[in-house]
Amino acid sequence: MTLQQWIKEVARGKRGARDLTYEEARQAAEAIVTGNASPAQTAALLIAERIKTESPEELFAFTEALRNSSESLSLSRAVKEAVIDFAGPYTGRHSFLATIPVSLLLAGNGVPAFLHGSDALPPKYGTSVKDVLDKLGIPSETAPAQTARSLEKALIGFAAAETFCKPFVRMRKIREEIGVRTVLNTAEKLVNFSDADKLMMGAFHRTAIQKMHPVFQRLTYKEVFIVQGRRARKMCRSTEAALCLQ
Repeated sequence: MTLQQWIKEVARGKRGARDLTYEEARQAAEAIVTGNASPAQTAALLIAERIKTESPEELFAFTEALRNSSESLSLSRAVKEAVIDFAGPYTGRHSFLATIPVSLLLAGNGVPAFLHGSDALPPKYGTSVKDVLDKLGIPSETAPAQTARSLEKALIGFAAAETFCKPFVRMRKIREEIGVRTVLNTAEKLVNFSDADKLMMGAFHRTAIQKMHPVFQRLTYKEVFIVQGRRARKMCRSTEAALCLQ
């Protein structure tokens, strides 16, 4: 099947559109990630999925396709079992980036912390973790081997997604021209470049958590922590109520 066939299935309109099976979604995701789909086809499928809303099977398929095209860290068993993968939004933030100071505190207390991201993406175009590191003069586009050494020695490391997963470089222009969230905005956070057993991430809506739950069960994480603040903040002020699901 060509990607055009899968576009027809998810873009039939409110009543006719259907979710792709995992195998169908895998074929579609691989065509996009490997560059076998044209920019127009890629944009069409991503927009159709956005309107339909992606299913857990489709989200898992895109996550797996990205992971299969990515490099990962080679870590000692002790660090791999202890490291926490902080999956912040690649779109950036317009508020306090708590992930960085929290990671420094954890590393200072013997808990390895791994961050990843890219230059800010749509629709938010906020300040990303990579933006902050670049402003501080900290190398952010290091190779996997160098990132692994940092994580082993300093207990903190950062991966630039476009360095670890080259397809992101090609897809950036398409995503910028689309300008809206797509399935890639969630899938990119779940690639697990560090091959960590633990994941910490925020979620804006309970429906998003429910959609991701079956995906987590099929990924390699052993523990997943999802934090949701009263006003859908990733990290909440101490005066605000928060929901943390494990």
